[in-house]
Amino acid sequence: MLDRLSLRLRIFLFFAVLAFGGVAALVAGLWLGYRRLGSPDTLDAFVQGGVVAGFVLVGIVVWVWLLFDLHVARAIERLAGSIRSRSHADAGSDLDRQTARYLGDLAPAVGAALTKLSETRNALAESVARETTRLAGEKARLETLLSDVPAGVLLCSAGHQLVFYNGLAQDLLGGATGAPGLDRSLFDYLRDGPVRHAYDRLRDTGDAEAASDLLCATTGPMPRLLAARMRLLHSPEQMAPGYVITLRDVTADLAAHAKREALLAEVFDRVRRPAANLQTVMGVLAEDSGADPGGRLDRAMRAEVAQLTRAITELGARYDEGRSDWALLSMTRASDLLDSLRARLEGAGLSVIGQAAELLLRCNGFEMVVLVAELARRVAAHAGTTTLRLDIAEDGPGALILLGWDGPALPVGTLDQWLEGPLEPGLADLSGRAVLQTHATECWPEGTTGQPRLCLPIRQARRAGRRPAPVARAVVYDFDLLSRERSAPVADMPLEQLTYVVFDTETTGLLPQQGDEIVQIAAVRLVNGRRLEGEVFDTLVNPGRPIPAGSTDVHGITDAMVASADGVTEVLPRFHRFAAGSVLVAHNAPFDMTFLRRRETELGLRFDNPILDTVLLSAVIWGQSEVHSLDALTHRLGITIPEEARHTAIGDTMATAEAFLRLLPMLQARGLTTYGAVLAEVRRHGRLLKDANLTG
Repeated sequence: MLDRLSLRLRIFLFFAVLAFGGVAALVAGLWLGYRRLGSPDTLDAFVQGGVVAGFVLVGIVVWVWLLFDLHVARAIERLAGSIRSRSHADAGSDLDRQTARYLGDLAPAVGAALTKLSETRNALAESVARETTRLAGEKARLETLLSDVPAGVLLCSAGHQLVFYNGLAQDLLGGATGAPGLDRSLFDYLRDGPVRHAYDRLRDTGDAEAASDLLCATTGPMPRLLAARMRLLHSPEQMAPGYVITLRDVTADLAAHAKREALLAEVFDRVRRPAANLQTVMGVLAEDSGADPGGRLDRAMRAEVAQLTRAITELGARYDEGRSDWALLSMTRASDLLDSLRARLEGAGLSVIGQAAELLLRCNGFEMVVLVAELARRVAAHAGTTTLRLDIAEDGPGALILLGWDGPALPVGTLDQWLEGPLEPGLADLSGRAVLQTHATECWPEGTTGQPRLCLPIRQARRAGRRPAPVARAVVYDFDLLSRERSAPVADMPLEQLTYVVFDTETTGLLPQQGDEIVQIAAVRLVNGRRLEGEVFDTLVNPGRPIPAGSTDVHGITDAMVASADGVTEVLPRFHRFAAGSVLVAHNAPFDMTFLRRRETELGLRFDNPILDTVLLSAVIWGQSEVHSLDALTHRLGITIPEEARHTAIGDTMATAEAFLRLLPMLQARGLTTYGAVLAEVRRHGRLLKDANLTG
């Protein structure tokens, strides 16, 4: 019973019992003396003496208790908190020995022990540094390799929770449902039917090497069709195996295939009927070549031939246009193409002048360089010159490669002969004509003797703008999630097995009941005791009302900054999806939760996540007498918040997340290893804050 009480309360009870016992002993002694004296006239004197002595005794006890509480009990609490922060979180400042000066040699002894602990940790870290460096290098190489695999790769637990995903999988799964996140259900991003059926099929086979191909679609209003292959990951310590699934987007492939099939069907349909009619007319002419009064059969034959010619010409053009849609052509910068051509031709002894527009060309850069360089060498030999002009210019939706020279014009027949021959000695099948067909284009000479040139159009090009920010291709994983069991209720779950979302809000004011609204909300996810760098929620919110100047002075957010931002009715559902299935963590959580819960009815949402408050966790570790502001907490834990990040949602969120990660081992060291145990402990500090887990 007593071990559940705080140290200060137990000391107070000790002195209270001491004062009560002293007063009781004084009263008993005076009563015994009065009875032995046997004189009724002395009763008043005994009573007055007893009252004065009792007050003096109680006063002395209270005075000693106050000194003891101030210099011993509080000092012990502070010393214990410092010891835990140094030993379990490896943080905190040096021990305040002035505070513990009345505890004798305890503070120096603890300081020496912590110094020895720190030295031992350093020695251990140095002993494993080389091995850690080697493993880190292998890990980095593995991550780099997997991030560039030309397929989306997912690793899932038996409960279909994401354990690993690479950059391409993030591109394939991201969409209306948002980017994927660790420890989230795969079925938030893929329709579950095909995945479950493939998983059950593989489990029923009993073959550890079996794989299953499946076709699945992403969730959301605009689904993408994905080709996938699943393979189970059997492990002796797991009853139900996890699995790896590779994804490939076939929506574009199917669209291109369907387009080709429809075009071929139309070709057959539109060519077949004129050809049949032409055959009939020619048959009649063969039977009676002299009986054609007025030349009607001749005109009919000419009309059918003209229709057939037009159909073939139009369909051929459409076919050439469609070829570039499914050809393996990438975007090549025009300046890079020109530089490669200049290097190739200068190596052959030719001088090249010209310039390239700021364009990105859709072409096979290697084939185009080989073709133009070969044409340039032949042109130089034909014209007897060593100086060529080479320009790449914008031409409507495409581009135009112009090869010019001084000298005689180039006959079309000569160019056709050049295009029929191989471009490289080792590439007999690569002719100029084949390159042109691949790019659905053609090449022709124009101009007269003096300033002739060759024209080679590129069908698709776009202007090269400012280079966009590189897309993050980090591999995100946590293999420990494979063996995690999820049948236990949250209250019984160990703290290290829970997924946390640490968040913070900035608002127009402190009174949500009077119309104040959120202007910024930020959050990060913690899985298996680490913060996931790529899983961050950070957005400005249009509050639908002016931001007071006093609030702007605190968080720096102005009306202009949120003018184009989404409103709270659009942002909160996104945050609700981001935080789904996790424990919410905040500093002074009731304040932030009030702003979230006041919109629940309007949006049809329920923020019923379990909640932890770092204010109360700090009180559990250091006692209620300490200051528990975010600045004080981070100072005690040795966490630095940059001045420019303070009072911003993302800055305070990062600081709270780091503080929470350092508080976890300190809580576990006190025997608070499950969420339920922590919740029961923090509710003893309810006078600091109301319980944010209560939604009423």
